[in-house]
Amino acid sequence: MDLPVDEWKSYILQKWSLLPKSIRDTICSAETSSDIFLHSSSLLQPEDEVFLKELSRGYLVGKDPDAPLFYREEGNKKFQEKDYVGATVLYTKACLKDISRAQMHGSPERLQLKMMLRKAECLVTLGRLQEASQIIRDLESNFTDRQTLAASQFQILQSTLCRLKSKVQEKETPTGTLPAALTTDFEDMNLREENERISCASSSITLCTDPSKGRSLIATRDILPGELLVKEDAFVSVLNPGEMPPLRASLESKWDTRVTNGDLYCHRCLKHTLAPVPCDGCSYAKYCSQECMQQAWGLYHRVECPLGGLLLTLGVFCHVALRATLLARREDVGKVTRTLCDEISNWDIRSPESKNLVRTLGHDLGGEREKNGETVEPPIPGCDSNGKYESNYNAVLHLLPHTQNHGPEHKFLCALSVAALCRQLEAATLQTRTTSLKSSQPEAVVVPATSQELFSWGVAMLRHMLQLQCNAQAITTLQQTGSKESIVTDSRQVRLATGIFPVVSLLNHSCSPNTSVSFVGTAASARASRRIGKGQEVLHCYGPHESRMGVAERQQKLKAQYFFDCSCSACQEGTRRAAGPRWEAFRCPRCGELMQGGDVLSCGSASCTESASRDHLVSRVQDLQQQVGKAQKLLRNGKRERAIQLLLGCQHDAESFLSAEHSLVGEIQDVLAQAYAELEDWQKSATHLQKSLRGVEARHGPSSVEMGHELFKLAQIFFNGFAVPEALNTIQKAEKVLLVHYGPWNDEIQQLQEMKSCLLDLPPAPEGPFV
Repeated sequence: MDLPVDEWKSYILQKWSLLPKSIRDTICSAETSSDIFLHSSSLLQPEDEVFLKELSRGYLVGKDPDAPLFYREEGNKKFQEKDYVGATVLYTKACLKDISRAQMHGSPERLQLKMMLRKAECLVTLGRLQEASQIIRDLESNFTDRQTLAASQFQILQSTLCRLKSKVQEKETPTGTLPAALTTDFEDMNLREENERISCASSSITLCTDPSKGRSLIATRDILPGELLVKEDAFVSVLNPGEMPPLRASLESKWDTRVTNGDLYCHRCLKHTLAPVPCDGCSYAKYCSQECMQQAWGLYHRVECPLGGLLLTLGVFCHVALRATLLARREDVGKVTRTLCDEISNWDIRSPESKNLVRTLGHDLGGEREKNGETVEPPIPGCDSNGKYESNYNAVLHLLPHTQNHGPEHKFLCALSVAALCRQLEAATLQTRTTSLKSSQPEAVVVPATSQELFSWGVAMLRHMLQLQCNAQAITTLQQTGSKESIVTDSRQVRLATGIFPVVSLLNHSCSPNTSVSFVGTAASARASRRIGKGQEVLHCYGPHESRMGVAERQQKLKAQYFFDCSCSACQEGTRRAAGPRWEAFRCPRCGELMQGGDVLSCGSASCTESASRDHLVSRVQDLQQQVGKAQKLLRNGKRERAIQLLLGCQHDAESFLSAEHSLVGEIQDVLAQAYAELEDWQKSATHLQKSLRGVEARHGPSSVEMGHELFKLAQIFFNGFAVPEALNTIQKAEKVLLVHYGPWNDEIQQLQEMKSCLLDLPPAPEGPFV
């Protein structure tokens, strides 16, 4: 997904292996992005472009007049299967397009009002309120031609319009507000006091540099849990397409009926929508509104639209690199950008002097320099001449590409991918410029006009593509999981898009971080997840968290992807700790004490001589995991009683040799809670989920975001079982945890507030166990 498709990667790697050793050595020794691009792009041959073009044709992103009928029929099938989200997406692809086509091709005048009403109904139901309001206004203006309507028709039309206007007003009005008690300590929807030296950051942190780890953010005062430290909109973001269909050109793959993120989220602002507005020029790009579509077209999609299949083939990183370069041309970023994007095009790139300039540019503009005979300390990389760090292209440009750390095959793959994209940009330039002349938009996106300018674009895009391995930020969202019939909501974090956040990128890694990063659309919020003392570094987790991986695995992953040896407190403490974590521990089947050791485990009790092979116990865990998987499948198929019987057997087996906090024990309890919730046996569901919480707390901590989500589920169970005191108590605990990580306007917090309001309005109930 991030890198090009496997077919292109294999093709380029084979091409690399066949290159003469002298050429490979030249590329291997290249120290800058410009040298790598210069030596690699010249090796792109016409037959390489033909192969890539054939691959790109496997993604059908053009318009097809036969598609609406197909999607409508497939939508009917989804509806019959009770897959209502899938049905809605497929109907959307067909319905509004049919109405627009009917209007364009002159449907009978007597049907026009009915058709416009239906279109307004669709738009209101699917949340496209701005477009619906415009149609309602158009219909109201037709009242002046009342003579053409019968009295009964006029009354029906007037009644329908009133109903639609009421729906629009209802949807536009916010539903509910947070009580003052909850917002007292969490008024920071925006930063309370923005940093004068770092845009999008709180005044409670400052930017420093360290010879061993580069730039870092340090607390200037004591910071409390939940305090908002950074709120930044992505400089650039690209929606991850999700699972793409296999590359093939057969008729059976002409249309894809799978529902992916590309169907559910706006390709510009990442807003969730079931009624996307498709681009007029391609079938892939979709938006939440006409406004978003027009803004995307002016910013970048005018160039990207004819390249849809190619961009899907080359991967998200290549797409982000192109879009970042397109956005940079709209921004005044000072000397550095002019040097990169303008001056390179005027240099003789083959002269020794120009190579020295390019090499200087590739070394992040760091190091000391002389002025009037005195050594001058350079500003922190990414800051402007006044020493301020802005969330702009200048900061993006200074993110490290780690050119010397990437393998030569990887650099060659990225360089040839970018070179192929530049060739397509060059071919599309004339057509794009012609389209721009016809555009009424005053700020149309700029495209490269000369081969020299294309070279500078290629260097910029390659640099960004190399930066992304270490600096890309996965934009995530909570999506519901589990059975569609389940009353209790379960959720998981899913990767929605890939973005670049220059300020968030200043946060260094820790396997035990003191911040929590969340997203709303393209905006990232970093909050303190625990107290941060004055002078302490503000730290974020890049993925390998101490609660999910052991020390050796974390350090190997960080070294492979981010090119550094982690020495955070969690890693240092973990290397000194002999015993493994309790969520991976085995217990003695005889006395219940934890087992210790390497390949052969022994009971930790001095009075017990029990021992066991680690491999044997690991094999038992794997067998249990398979059984749990079977139970989950039974649950999805509605066979709840059979699933429960299988899970109860798994629970008995797990408790005989696993610690009570073992992650598998918690998973079994969690699935049992889900199964009983679907049977509406709320008391048993709560009992099992409370056991699951023990493992979550042991593994992630009582104030972790994972604990917050589990408490949210428990609150739902108590609420559905009318266990008022238990529900109110759990709601309070869940709010306390989730507020720290998300702030007050998180969806789960809003739902907790609604549950609380409902429970407080209930008349007093007699005490006793809930049902």
